Amino acid sequence: MTVLPITVPASLLNVHHLDPEAGGWGFRVDHAVATAAGDTYMLTGLRRYRARAACSADPAEQDFGYQLITRHDSDGKPTATAVFGQAVPGGGPSAIPERDTTTLAVLPDGAVAVSSKPGSTHLLSPNLDEVLASWPMSWGWQSEQDPGDDPFAASIAVTPAGRLLCMTSEYGLSNWAGAHPNIVAVSEPGTKLGPGRKPVLRAIATLDARTDCQSDADSYAHVRYGDEPVGRGNRPSPSLTEALSELTGTSGSLYGYLDSTMTRPAALGDDLFVVPVFGKTYRSTNLGQEFSFALVDDRGMLQGRLGGLHLRADSPFTGFDFTVVADPYRARAFHLNRYGLYAWSADGALRARMPTAEKPFKPLVHFALLECTPAGELLLAHRKQHLLLRVPVPQDLDALAVAVEAALKGYRRERTALKKQYAPVNWLWPDSAATVTPV
Repeated sequence: MTVLPITVPASLLNVHHLDPEAGGWGFRVDHAVATAAGDTYMLTGLRRYRARAACSADPAEQDFGYQLITRHDSDGKPTATAVFGQAVPGGGPSAIPERDTTTLAVLPDGAVAVSSKPGSTHLLSPNLDEVLASWPMSWGWQSEQDPGDDPFAASIAVTPAGRLLCMTSEYGLSNWAGAHPNIVAVSEPGTKLGPGRKPVLRAIATLDARTDCQSDADSYAHVRYGDEPVGRGNRPSPSLTEALSELTGTSGSLYGYLDSTMTRPAALGDDLFVVPVFGKTYRSTNLGQEFSFALVDDRGMLQGRLGGLHLRADSPFTGFDFTVVADPYRARAFHLNRYGLYAWSADGALRARMPTAEKPFKPLVHFALLECTPAGELLLAHRKQHLLLRVPVPQDLDALAVAVEAALKGYRRERTALKKQYAPVNWLWPDSAATVTPV
């Protein structure tokens, strides 16, 4: 068990005269990934909004919105931070725009991929000091794609053989405006993504097949089904919406999978993936609404879903905790929501459930599950205290509850030691050790 502070460069706080004891600022944790060597990359967001800032001519007093990627070495020491989203006062414009839904992936060559909805991907050097390549996609609110768009993926996960498991977006779905994540696609083993190299992705699953509004301009050459780009009727069939409706017997139901959404697919191996699919979100309560963590193989066949979850008692709609992470090296999947932490084997069997209603696991409601590391550790971020808890998962999932309970007990001890080292104010952890690079 290890606890790491999710830090912010002290120089960035100083340049904006940010007082952690004052109001108007916010800090969030978006994602984290780790390498086989033990390095950890943390993706965060730092913002400030104050009504009086608009009246100030001093750039240091004005509002800002940044995203940050901080690299921690195997000893937990912050070594480098990339700052993007807007220009740092006195610097040039950022090459990477700020986005609300952004995730990281470490590619086999060590480059860090930053992907965001609806389909932008940017590559950073392992030391976070250079943008190596960019494939941008505009916000996706317009009815048609921007002529300048050159997207790659809305999210990327890497399998042990180096395949890229991607989620990509499409325009012209049903009667919706804008671009929506709709395709699950994979690359060939050993694929390289880099400057001048945008590999072909083979579509294996479609979320929604209602594409009557699509035109020839709504396809992308690198996302293909068969010999042609995905578009209109050229796509995997049946769609996940149709397959899951049949599997669950909810076809035609008001609370079925019509107008459903999906979040980042996770790799259970080189040829088996988990695709989280959630029924339509309503303004009133969504407790009891349909959801499935679908198991899809690399031929596009629905192999079932992660089992053992109750639509109400285990609903991820409470708190909107939709993330599923997987360990492709050991073929295991995990999910955390306000009702518990869950673990499955690759056949979809629920192997462990730690209910937050039970005293030893109550602290889990304060954590978000970010990722599983190549070493088989769960990365959990405290939502308020901004600390990363690394929980080693035992080989036998039946022993996971004991490991999680021990990690939660050790968390307090480690937190006390870190508070003495960093002296955080309002759980904002300043760091002066890492090299800071605006990108």
